[in-house]
Amino acid sequence: MKTNWKAVAFCLCVALLLGSAFAGEGSVPKGVPHLDHVFVIVMENHGYTQIVDNPNAPFINKLAKSANSATNYFAVAHPSLTNYLEVVGGSNFGVLNDHSPDWHNGSCSTNLASGVTSFDTSAFPAICPISGSGTDAETVAIDTTNESGPPGELNIDGVQSIPAAHNISGKTIGDQLVAAGLGWKSYQESLPLAGANKVNSSDGFFTDATDFTKILPTLTPPLSQANVVSLYAVKHNPFAYFRDVQEGWDTRNSLKNIVDFEGANGLYADLGSGQVPAFSFIAPNQCNDEHGRGNAGAFCNYDPLSDGSQAGLNPALIYQGDVTVKRLVTAIKKSPAWHDGRSAIVVLWDENDYSTAPNNNRVLLIVDTNYGVHRTTSDRRYTHFSLLKSIEAGFGLPCLNHACDSDVHVMSDLFAGND
Repeated sequence: MKTNWKAVAFCLCVALLLGSAFAGEGSVPKGVPHLDHVFVIVMENHGYTQIVDNPNAPFINKLAKSANSATNYFAVAHPSLTNYLEVVGGSNFGVLNDHSPDWHNGSCSTNLASGVTSFDTSAFPAICPISGSGTDAETVAIDTTNESGPPGELNIDGVQSIPAAHNISGKTIGDQLVAAGLGWKSYQESLPLAGANKVNSSDGFFTDATDFTKILPTLTPPLSQANVVSLYAVKHNPFAYFRDVQEGWDTRNSLKNIVDFEGANGLYADLGSGQVPAFSFIAPNQCNDEHGRGNAGAFCNYDPLSDGSQAGLNPALIYQGDVTVKRLVTAIKKSPAWHDGRSAIVVLWDENDYSTAPNNNRVLLIVDTNYGVHRTTSDRRYTHFSLLKSIEAGFGLPCLNHACDSDVHVMSDLFAGND
């Protein structure tokens, strides 16, 4: 029989492409009922004991008790961007800093491809758009490379470390949802009207790219970037770091999916109409997510101390975050989408407040559902990877990257039905 070598070559190419496309993915996790909508609200930079029983966060504490909450849930590393990437992609992708994207650079080498970790110093360049596959960065138990410097901060619980993985796929749950015929959006408060493209920070009007020399007449002192309050920050918008989203080859998986809270296709309009995607990633601005800014007034000032205590907090900043969570949860529950099938709201903090030992990276996570059990308090050990794995289980998607690790467990008790 004559061999058709062209057909063989074609099949080999297809096999290689498929192998690359599914690198870092495993089987579909079990343990969570089918979900129709998931709303993930990400708050900032406060450890578990700073929020739980804080009198300036009455709504959050009431929600934690009436819904389901985790008492042994850990952020993975530092700083913010690393955790955001881990929530939506199951990996740090070699990025251990808050650097901005190297927008639309098609010739740079990704950290996955090079295997070189991008640490939290100015010596490292903007982040090459994430794509392809390769090796991510090790998560060490005690990190001395981040912005706080020596003696270092505790990642996870200060004991566990996670070795670098060599089969990491440069994709997110957004890619998985689109492949499954489902949708996603990243709702980013205080985006400018023009959208997320090439914007690293914004107050909703001006951005890091604004040319203030063209705003006339010139004020005294003249306007400059220092006047812009960085309310929107790209480091809290993980999808913007991926090449397929930046380039928008598939319009279902593009920068058009990243919108403000306001506007015709923003969060509140979508909630009002009930036309929300399967997965909604919701990031309040840096005055409303309890992060704080240094140039936005007393109510938004950074916490005076980073010692893991409630006494060291800016009480106004905590209260502002509490009201923000109340507004968001209330709007979601008033939406027709909340009553359409099974839905879940997840509220979590990305990391602690950068305090050092003995404070570890334990943060609060709340799961509120329109079905099943409530008032469950879980002391099972979970991480950001557990959250991703649980959401993938609810949508029937394969586990992705470190969400596939054998010690990462589905949060079946927090998403449980009545059965």
